[in-house]
Amino acid sequence: MAETPQRDPQPATDPVIKLDQFLKLAGVVPTGGQAKQLIQAGQVRVNGEVENRRGRKLRPGDEVAVGGGVWRVRLDKTPKSARNRRSPALYP
Repeated sequence: MAETPQRDPQPATDPVIKLDQFLKLAGVVPTGGQAKQLIQAGQVRVNGEVENRRGRKLRPGDEVAVGGGVWRVRLDKTPKSARNRRSPALYP
């Protein structure tokens, strides 16, 4: 008999943001290329561990540390229609 596949404990509808996108939205870097360089240089920590994947999915509660600064990922509960599309949904 075939085993049932393991499921991710987080539902697919959970709000997530990729690490490189978060770094841009938080104002740590101005471009995705600079985010990539920072991550590949081992200068970014997620929840206390060095992270080298720019596509790492961050969820509310995760902590991102770069160059002495620490940002906590959190969900902006303002309805999408009520905020400027370019304003970050996640804050330091």
